[in-house]
Amino acid sequence: MKRAKRRSLWDEAQQVLAGGVNSPVRAFQAVGEQPVFISKGRGAYLYDATGRRYLDYIQSWGAAILGHAHPAVIAAIRRQLRQGLAFGLPATLETALAQEITAALPSIEQIRFTNSGTEAAMSAVRLARGVTGRSKIVKFEGGYHGHGDPFLVKAGSGLATLGLADSAGVPEAVVQDTLVLPYNNVPVVREVLERHGAAIACVIVEPVAANMGVVIPEPGFLHMLREVTARKKVLLIFDEVITGFRLAYGGAQTLVKIAPDVTVLGKIIGGGLPCGAFGGRRAVMRHLAPEGAVYQAGTLSGHPLAMAAGLATLRWLSAHRPYRALAERTQRLVDGLRRVAADSKLSLEVQAAGSLWTAFFADGPVTDWAAARRANTERYAQWFRQLRKQGILLAPSQFEACFVGAAHTEAMIDDTIRAARAAFRAMQ
Repeated sequence: MKRAKRRSLWDEAQQVLAGGVNSPVRAFQAVGEQPVFISKGRGAYLYDATGRRYLDYIQSWGAAILGHAHPAVIAAIRRQLRQGLAFGLPATLETALAQEITAALPSIEQIRFTNSGTEAAMSAVRLARGVTGRSKIVKFEGGYHGHGDPFLVKAGSGLATLGLADSAGVPEAVVQDTLVLPYNNVPVVREVLERHGAAIACVIVEPVAANMGVVIPEPGFLHMLREVTARKKVLLIFDEVITGFRLAYGGAQTLVKIAPDVTVLGKIIGGGLPCGAFGGRRAVMRHLAPEGAVYQAGTLSGHPLAMAAGLATLRWLSAHRPYRALAERTQRLVDGLRRVAADSKLSLEVQAAGSLWTAFFADGPVTDWAAARRANTERYAQWFRQLRKQGILLAPSQFEACFVGAAHTEAMIDDTIRAARAAFRAMQ
């Protein structure tokens, strides 16, 4: 009966939603299943429309670091609800959240809120072009910075899930100024930046790649980017939509001790509501209208509910600093998965950074997009299906990150390892 209910919900959705979903990876195509339709979330669990409970490692793609429906966040939203929704004018909550973020990230002196990480990344690149007067941008293979036209070249995330290298509807003229380089390849990247730096407005990079699965930067890679871009007067943009306030209170940049010129944020800073932001040094941000000539706007940007939820989330993270515990629980999971995979004679490469992790069905470390593409996606799909049957919900794609949050306990981690052992045996 539950299977029939899921089938009915999926058929119904496909009649009125394009592709049946509002974001392609939610269609579960990469894992050969019908989507799970969620009715509610509590802590580390999701409950689908049939009443089935799942231990959730998607965590709203990292946004729900405190878990679903955290009391502090819900209380903040309720307080704001009594005051009203959107105003279309400045509100003090915008300033309060901006102050919290700029205090945590020294590279950001001023910030501009948007409605999504995609908007923020698009706006950051426009700003970089306006500041430098240059047109070319550099991104990396497998790096995903939202669905803006300039980024949809050898992108990760949903495009990787669907097996696409780019997108229809993006004119060649739009992407001809996008240079795509291999992630972690210091010699190649250095050579291109040295040779073409005078024409490049910015380099945009995930300091820890998380949209081709979790891929760790090689030692020296990010520092090389900072050194060459500074010397060539190219703006360095860190896309910390995923890593911001997840790896540390601030982001990956606080761990590697690199100050980018511009930072793109999203997910956690909205506390589970739609929110993005980009910010940087005052000398860069002053080029935005109304002070400067680079135009950017949004009717619902800085939405009071998102500001309230984001502020409650960041204040909880600031007060409790859960990052060491999150990393330790994630490592417990990683070690357990490696152990039970080895017992089952399966090639599994589990890569993690803080509370981000991905299990690649691969024979060795995944250091770039080419290596990620060699992973056995059919094996991943089998594993996903076996775990879902046991009530464990992973990212429905080999090329996405999974997340451990503050609501995950050690007992839940151990339950997941036991479920993984059973899944591996079933796959054999």
